Amino acid sequence: MQQLLSLIGHHGYILVFVIVLAEALGLPVPAAVALVAGGAAAASGVLSVYRILLLALLAMVIGDTLLFVAGRYMGWGLLGFLCKLSVNPETCILRSAESFYKRGKATLLFAKFIPGINTMAPPLAGSMKMPLDTFFRHDVVGATLYATVYIAVGFLFRDFLVSVMRGFQTAGRAVEAVTVFALIGYALYRVWLYRKHAVYRVVPRIQVEEVTRRLASEDKDKILLMDVRSHGYYDAEAARIKGSIRIEPNNLKDELKNIPKDKDIFVYCT
Repeated sequence: MQQLLSLIGHHGYILVFVIVLAEALGLPVPAAVALVAGGAAAASGVLSVYRILLLALLAMVIGDTLLFVAGRYMGWGLLGFLCKLSVNPETCILRSAESFYKRGKATLLFAKFIPGINTMAPPLAGSMKMPLDTFFRHDVVGATLYATVYIAVGFLFRDFLVSVMRGFQTAGRAVEAVTVFALIGYALYRVWLYRKHAVYRVVPRIQVEEVTRRLASEDKDKILLMDVRSHGYYDAEAARIKGSIRIEPNNLKDELKNIPKDKDIFVYCT
């Protein structure tokens, strides 16, 4: 944090813009910290708070719009790529899809504050064919709220942040040791989670020809086909495989209550 404050003090607006843009594009950089540091620099009279806010807003809207357009044309391929480092990529995608299912376009208003959803929301909105003007309006409001909150924190609590940084400098080696052990512990925790959930990365599949053969056999009454396309990819006029039923994957708790337990179930999605 101390180094970031120093860098922003020397390089100013361009650094804030680049960091915020990088996070908006999905890179693991601390945009919130940069905004807080920028707010603290503005409180010290080094930078203009209005210019920081404008540049941060511009960076977020540019990054979000690029992901929105990419999501429109690349769909789930892009979403899967952005979730590659997740413990469970499908959960990563469905968590964002569930938010859109429950809150719709209002998700864009608070998505920036939620790790994971902040990157997934724009391309997911694009892949769901949300109109560009609707996306732009909501994204601008959400980006403005996000930037304003963190810049205000840095501006209002500059003295507190400076005292905390001085405390870290005084602690010196002790703080560095604690930080290193914390990072090692977190890395080990992520490895444990990855191995724990590895079994869910392999989804059992069946070939279309095999399903067709079974549907044409005498056992067809023992088979149930389910359309589980996510909200935004399915509407009332969407075509389904003949004989299949529709369930909403973002509302499984209620949907599964009516699913028969005595049939072989095959699901298909987008």
